[in-house]
Amino acid sequence: MKFRKEVKVGVLAVIGILMSVFSYNYLKGFNLFEKNRSFKIIYEKVDGLSVSNPVTLNGFKIGNVKKINFNPDNTKELIVDIIIENDVIFSKSSYAELYETGLIGGKAIAIIPDYSDDSVALDGDYLKGSIKPGLTELVNQILPQVQLQLEIVMKNAEIVLENINSLFDAETKAQLKSSVDDFSNLTNQLSETSNAISKLILENSQNISLSVENIRLSSERISDISKSLSPKTIKDITTNLDSVLSNLKNISKNLNSGSGTFGKLINDDSVYQNLDSTINELKVLIEDVRNNPNKYINFSVIGRKYKEKSQK
Repeated sequence: MKFRKEVKVGVLAVIGILMSVFSYNYLKGFNLFEKNRSFKIIYEKVDGLSVSNPVTLNGFKIGNVKKINFNPDNTKELIVDIIIENDVIFSKSSYAELYETGLIGGKAIAIIPDYSDDSVALDGDYLKGSIKPGLTELVNQILPQVQLQLEIVMKNAEIVLENINSLFDAETKAQLKSSVDDFSNLTNQLSETSNAISKLILENSQNISLSVENIRLSSERISDISKSLSPKTIKDITTNLDSVLSNLKNISKNLNSGSGTFGKLINDDSVYQNLDSTINELKVLIEDVRNNPNKYINFSVIGRKYKEKSQK
């Protein structure tokens, strides 16, 4: 009876140990009841990677990191053991890429299959390791360049500020102030002019309306007149205008050619000279008549009086 109790206690202890081991591994992400495959990967560094971190394929979790140790043959390298719980098959030349899972710096391993290779990775094989630069590493790579560019920009900005300070001396500042004042005065004048125009329009709005109405009425009357003219009337007017223009053209032609009296007067110089000579002679005659009227007027009565007056 006593022996049966010890057996029971032993069996319970073994079961408890097995349950503890199973629970410990289960909590770490390993399932002892499933068929697992293990692979080894060599990295130069594994910043942020820890045991039980996920192993993924095309974004789907297929395993976990089992352990991380230094390479006994080369302490500059680290050997990472991973457990694949899924039955997925990939080639032996596939890459195991270490990448960041988020902004807080968590790491995971992604299997990048090599579909050009037909070989199958078996339990215990080594996979090629690669590291995908994370956000922190990218920032660390870009930051020195950005810092250098910022230093160059700051130097250029300092040079520009120095040039501006040297350019804007007291005289230039005074001129700028004067220009600003002139612009302000111009703005005020424009504002006053605009107000005056608005006031003028407001005061004469009735006259403007009447002018517009008169223009409209004139336009309507012109439209009515144009509508009242028949095509025959317009044709007769056009014919008369053509006749008048033809007559004027003939008159102008006759005048230019010297035909007729007016043509000769315009084009014949002798006629002008004869007229000019006749006018001069008339002027001389009129002047002589004015000075010596008794030479041309000889009536008896006037002559007797003239003689008596001369005798006296």
